Amino acid sequence: MASNLVSSIMQLLTPDLIGRLAGALGLDAAKTQRAIAAAVPALLAGLGGVAAQPGGAQKVADAARQQGGALGNLAGMLAPDGQASLGQTGSQILSSLFGAGDSGALANAVGSYAGLDNKASSSLLGMLAPIVMGGVAQQSGNDLSANGVASLLASQKDNIVSALPSGVSDMLGGTGLLSALGGSMRTATAAPSQAAGRATATASSMSNVGQRTASAASSASYRWLYWLIAALVILAALYYIFARPTEQTVPQSAVPTQNLTVGGVDVGKQLTDTLTNLQATVTGVTDAASAQAALPKLQAAAGDVDKVTATIGQLSAEQKTALAGMLKPMMSTLNGLFDKILAIPGVSDVLKPTIDSLKAKLATLPA
Repeated sequence: MASNLVSSIMQLLTPDLIGRLAGALGLDAAKTQRAIAAAVPALLAGLGGVAAQPGGAQKVADAARQQGGALGNLAGMLAPDGQASLGQTGSQILSSLFGAGDSGALANAVGSYAGLDNKASSSLLGMLAPIVMGGVAQQSGNDLSANGVASLLASQKDNIVSALPSGVSDMLGGTGLLSALGGSMRTATAAPSQAAGRATATASSMSNVGQRTASAASSASYRWLYWLIAALVILAALYYIFARPTEQTVPQSAVPTQNLTVGGVDVGKQLTDTLTNLQATVTGVTDAASAQAALPKLQAAAGDVDKVTATIGQLSAEQKTALAGMLKPMMSTLNGLFDKILAIPGVSDVLKPTIDSLKAKLATLPA
């Protein structure tokens, strides 16, 4: 069985190459990394959809065969004199395989998730497409036939679903790009659906109780007033539980904060960029191999936290309070991601010491 295709491609995209991609497009490195973490599984999901269509597998196989040697010179392709050619080749691949409509949907979903505009997201997808196709060719080995490529993509459904951020999958749900994921997507969304089903069953059961109460009231003519009051009490309770307006709570991160610049350093921006970068890195960890690839990035993030920690001591009490409100939701998400990946077999052996160190450093931030 082929190894994790998503992880294999993500390992190729080293911090240096991501920095070159960001520089070539004039983008923020953290946003670029976040976009790549979403774009790679989204592109592979789309390729699986194309391969499942009549004649589509052959088109994907042909594109993979043409990019079979692309991975041998990634640094050269991302050099200034190779960037235009790489982007042009990728745009042709996207147009040929997905068409303008689905290509636009991919760019919109990835851009919205990473905070990029459509033009930047489309350009990034164009530069990633040859790399992704090269990864498909590499994993296919010597079998670049239509059946071989289709089988490879079909075998990677679970890995693709695991790596695809939920926000991106939600935005692509109305397109045909995720159609090949089939049962894997249904499994990933089963828990929310089951919860909704239980809520519906509960509401139906309570409705039946109300109907029986009303029936009893109509048959007991001497006690109609008692039953009417009981029914009204039940309806009022149901309204209070299920239909009353929900209090609107403003997320702490949405509350405008004061200037957090100290000594020319924007502490808030540096920390939020570091945490966003960490989230994108952790999201791409699905097995021991991808954990090994993510280790240098986590270690670099720990160094970034150290650089900013000393500056935090110069913040006023009000600034620290504002910073805590900004960081709290991000920290909650990040700690949840840490726990999730450490539960994956083989990942804890690689990343636990670094993650424990990171948690200790992050715990010293304003809370």
